[in-house]
Amino acid sequence: MSDLLKLTVDRSEKVTLSEQIRRGIGKAIQDGVLEPGARLPSWQDLAAQLGVARGTVRTAYEKLAAAQLIIGSRAAGTHVADRPRSSPKTERSSIAGSFIETYLEMTQGPALFQMGVPSSSTMPSTLLARMRASAVRSELSAPPLYPDPRGELELRREIAAYLAVARGINCSPSQVIITGGFAGGLGLALNVLGLQGRSAWFEEPGFPWTRRALELARVLPVPVPVDGEGFEFDHAVRHHPEARLAVLTPGQQAPLGATLSLQRRLQLIEWAERLGAWIIEDDYLSELQLTGRAAPALASIDNHGRVIHVGSFSKTISPALRLGFVIAPIELASLFGEVAACLSPPPGPSVQLAISEFIREGHYLRHLRRIKRAYAATRQPVLDYFRDALGPENVSAPGLSVLLKLPKGAPDVAIAREALTFGTFPAPLSPWYSSAQAAEAGLLLGVATAPVKNVVRICERLTAVIARCS
Repeated sequence: MSDLLKLTVDRSEKVTLSEQIRRGIGKAIQDGVLEPGARLPSWQDLAAQLGVARGTVRTAYEKLAAAQLIIGSRAAGTHVADRPRSSPKTERSSIAGSFIETYLEMTQGPALFQMGVPSSSTMPSTLLARMRASAVRSELSAPPLYPDPRGELELRREIAAYLAVARGINCSPSQVIITGGFAGGLGLALNVLGLQGRSAWFEEPGFPWTRRALELARVLPVPVPVDGEGFEFDHAVRHHPEARLAVLTPGQQAPLGATLSLQRRLQLIEWAERLGAWIIEDDYLSELQLTGRAAPALASIDNHGRVIHVGSFSKTISPALRLGFVIAPIELASLFGEVAACLSPPPGPSVQLAISEFIREGHYLRHLRRIKRAYAATRQPVLDYFRDALGPENVSAPGLSVLLKLPKGAPDVAIAREALTFGTFPAPLSPWYSSAQAAEAGLLLGVATAPVKNVVRICERLTAVIARCS
């Protein structure tokens, strides 16, 4: 390894030899020279290669292990720990400063406290792998024909049945359109509605990628604040009466967690019917309510066909599936199918058929019950620690996250980047706002990826980063 890394020590430097070794190996890991899983020599062997005392290398290894850069065991030896993925330097330089660079940075992983992804430890991987393998065999043995652009009928039936029970939505399989995740569903809906040049009400704060999607569709997102009852309807009507679209997360507001009150739900439905406007319901986190029962979907009380319900399996199973769905109003179902066929086809049949079987055999509901219990258990020690460390007034638990409020203007983006160096990646709150002037600073700690072991030590390290950067 010393030859590969050109790792050397300089006894004339003021920095200790163990610190030089730690920096050299740490830099190689951060730069990608040493990839996750790469085996390191024992500290005895490396000491002999560098001509230093074994205790010197051992100290360096202990520091690297404490920083979660390496993992050591008697049986397997010492290896580089899993690290968040990053783009190659040549690729990064070509997209520097772009939206894609920001997107890749904010979705890299795996990391502790990462938002937007489920826990890998609760995933029924063996079961899903078996179902996927069976579905792939069926797909390859079937005649090579173009699949239904609306999605596989088996999955559309299962989703319709599931939504009737879990989200209170009564729809037929013909209204269900399978998409490439939530983004695919949003793009499909925006294509169908054709509201270029119009304004859309959008929650403030709200999901940055959805805001950008509206802009790319030539729809102007106008910010509407949220409070304890969710989207402030009266504010929207007073300040932006010209809007003919509302895009919101009524079940659990992203990222602050409020559930839209019944009064405001009824106001929105009446507004859309009266003006011929539309509502896109992002069923963010779906029924993953950790306390109490999830509120019914907004679409469940829509008797006028003005709500387009968009859901996905990203938070409940895996974002890697790129599997979502849209519930189209009856009058628009045919047009949704046309646009899907020509512009936005669904993922391949095998993944759809596997998830269809997963739902049909009852595994999906059991999986949801299991992960809700697991997430509630991992959330509590994190809440307890930060309420003591930062004060209960600065800590809340919206949705599947723990929100740490920071002083106005605190560099939450820089804090998140600094935390990433030791495998922890909370999401900064400020990018969820439409402008820097309106932004509040904070950190969103994903509950699904919260640490199970060494919780206090990891939280202490994050607290130290916050103190140092604020």
